[in-house]
Amino acid sequence: MPDFSRLRPHSSQGWLAWVLLAFILFFSMASDQFLTVQNLLDLAESYAVTGIFALGLFVVLVTGGIDISFAAVASVVQYLIASLFVQFQFDNAVLSIVLAVVCGTLFGVINALLITTLRVVSIIITISMQSLLFGLLMWATGGKSLYSLPDWWITLRSVLPFSWQGNSFQVGLPLVTMLVIAGLTALLLNKTNLGRQLYAVGGDAESARRIGIRVGLIHIFAYGWLGAMAAIGGLVQVYRMGEVVPNALVGGELDVLAATVLGGASLMGGKGTVSGTLMGVFLIAILKNGLNLIGVSNYFMNIVVGGVIMVAIAVTHYKKRKETDVSFV
Repeated sequence: MPDFSRLRPHSSQGWLAWVLLAFILFFSMASDQFLTVQNLLDLAESYAVTGIFALGLFVVLVTGGIDISFAAVASVVQYLIASLFVQFQFDNAVLSIVLAVVCGTLFGVINALLITTLRVVSIIITISMQSLLFGLLMWATGGKSLYSLPDWWITLRSVLPFSWQGNSFQVGLPLVTMLVIAGLTALLLNKTNLGRQLYAVGGDAESARRIGIRVGLIHIFAYGWLGAMAAIGGLVQVYRMGEVVPNALVGGELDVLAATVLGGASLMGGKGTVSGTLMGVFLIAILKNGLNLIGVSNYFMNIVVGGVIMVAIAVTHYKKRKETDVSFV
């Protein structure tokens, strides 16, 4: 009799991989348009920005914090770079990208400094920052979109072209950017002393402080990293859409947070992997894409996605409670 115990997942990422496979099989049978190269590429491209944001947020969650302001930061950075071109014809691609990353990082550092100096719960500070930045942006711009953008920003480029069954396809710049950032994030967290300190702070900040880890600096790095990822994600989103819309990104924070939690990151800190985060992103992407292809209403789609997220969180917390249960009853 075959031994199926080896197939039983031993981690949240393992369970998530099985769930992903199950949904892929279901939607493949429900719609002949789902499991096509073009649909899968389009799906990956459209959720690349969500993935970039999620990788940044994951680093913050590892330290035991949370940041809701990344979409507003991305929107402000987008408008700043676009305004420099419109007002002053500033058309240097490298300097524009560097300026965007510096500005995003600065917003993240400000969040960290406010959290550590005021000793206020991170979600309160970052929700306030989100409201402040988005409100200022809409007030200053009147909600006006910008369409006159530099060619380096909106000209679509062929990155990794390939052929499949006689048809030509390409892996676009947004997906490549997300994968590069995923590699850098994995390298940071798994192969560096800084990464070990990030996990240590999330596991127990007081213990980390006692062994000499400068917890405040670790938080500044984590929130600064998310700010930089927000800036890059904002630039990539404009590359995909060809325009700067002030309110295009704000409101999608739930998908990003859900992806990181689905991927195994804990809201209490100290847990999670980059691969799990990416699987969480693409689980949400596959759910929304597949339900759309089989004609499910957008309203019911939100119910399904919310239900999957709730079940995943419940299972994760149940497993954690069982692991830490030391009672003898």
